[in-house]
Amino acid sequence: MSVRYAILGLLAQKPRHGYELRAAFEAVVGGDANWEVKPAQIYTTLERLEEAGLVERSSDLGEGDEPSRRVYAVTGSGHEALKAWFANGVTPEHQRDEFFVKLMVGLASSEADPARLIQTQRAHLYQELHSVTALRDRYDKKSAMAQILLLDKAIMHLEADLRWLDITEMRLEEVKGQPLPEPEIRRRGRPPKGDKGSTYPPPNVESKKQ
Repeated sequence: MSVRYAILGLLAQKPRHGYELRAAFEAVVGGDANWEVKPAQIYTTLERLEEAGLVERSSDLGEGDEPSRRVYAVTGSGHEALKAWFANGVTPEHQRDEFFVKLMVGLASSEADPARLIQTQRAHLYQELHSVTALRDRYDKKSAMAQILLLDKAIMHLEADLRWLDITEMRLEEVKGQPLPEPEIRRRGRPPKGDKGSTYPPPNVESKKQ
């Protein structure tokens, strides 16, 4: 999820300054243990949203000895961007998996035992599963159901990853016996005339119209 839309939504709730936005974001996601956002990321995102005309800022005089802060509010264009975000689905990035890359690199380089990698990852996932389950069970169902649902999702993902490791372990010898993906080396520079698939020289637009 892009943090920018979360910021737009929190500003749609009410105008806030950067520090308050960070605290509000962490409250929504259940703390920085679930999703940590650095202050620099909040302020950089606010600057970009302002440049895009999605938020506007004003000066906050502060209270007592507190220094003045920049308070941000969502604009009309920001509301439209937020509506568009809510109207569309979200594609999970399951294919960008670090362990899969580690396993493939281990196979390609022969620098690691793939079976050992799977065993290590399985032990790590079981530890994560235990920690997340214990955290979920500490929440009160009467006041923190949203966080329980989030952790339920995390638990289901961990359980799915463990099942995937079992399948991968069973098929490991089959994977070893197959050629690993090789990069396609493309020629640099402009392709020669007449190359198949080349758009050089460009097609005759006039002849296509006839």
